[in-house]
Formats: sequence, structure tokens, C-alpha cells
Amino acid sequence: MKPVRILFVCLGNICRSPLAEGVMRDLAHKAGHGRAILVDSAGIGAWHVGAPPDQRSISVAKAHGIDIAALRGRQVSTADFAAFDLILGMDMSTVRDLSALAPPAMTGKVHLFMRYATGQAGDVPDPYYEAAEVFETLYQMLDAGCLSLLARLGDRAS
Repeated sequence: MKPVRILFVCLGNICRSPLAEGVMRDLAHKAGHGRAILVDSAGIGAWHVGAPPDQRSISVAKAHGIDIAALRGRQVSTADFAAFDLILGMDMSTVRDLSALAPPAMTGKVHLFMRYATGQAGDVPDPYYEAAEVFETLYQMLDAGCLSLLARLGDRAS
């Protein structure tokens, strides 16, 4: 069976989306779906291309046994719309930007992460200008969303 390919996207690809990538990869691996669910992350902007995730994201991931330190920021590209089955934006602004960038036949791949994963609309807030403690809340939100996403994918990942 063909793997489900998921791209998590936020503004700069240093806080939310790399943490979501790490969380989803870890959960998929623990559920025995490590080869059936392939994940990546990207940013709308190019400010952090080639940079590691924010140290606060690295730290909170590490506190939960997940290593995202080797990830590097990249900017979303039009090729991503063909390469991925699901493109999940962390907030509505990102979803709007992704929808504008997507080839017309591929806009159906773009979704708001929390709405797609849990059925409840809501942004994953950008913690970039926040204190380090906020990153634990971010982790908990992403973990819950990724658990719901994993359950939703269900048979597609088996």
C-alpha cells in the first residue's frame, strides 16, 4: 500500500510545523505505521531556510523523547502539492497562503490542521514571541491533534 504523505506548514518552519512533524513521526512509529505515514514540514516564508527549529521547540520535543534537532527549515513549493496527500496549515492565514499557492486541481489537499485532525476549527497559535513555557502548551495541542489525525487515517495507514 502506498504511504500517506503529510506536510505540516506554518509561517517560518521553526516552531509549530517541525514540532508537529516530530510528534506525528513519533506517534506513527509507536503505532507501527512508521513506513505507512511519511511526514515533513515547511514554512510559507523563506526567512529560516536551512535553519534548525527554534531551541524552545527542540527542548520541548526532547522533554517528550522526540529529537527534532536535525530538521532544517524549508519553504513550501508548488512541487509539494504533487508530492503530498495532505497539506496541513497550522492557522487560517497559512491555509489561505497555501490555497493561493496550490495548483487549482490540488487545493483539496490543503486543510486547517486542527479542523482536519479533530473536526473542531481552531488555529495552532504561533508561539515565536512567547515565553518558553508556552511551548509545552503547543506540544500538548500538537500531540492531541496528531493522535486524532492518526486515528482518522486509520485504515489508510494499515
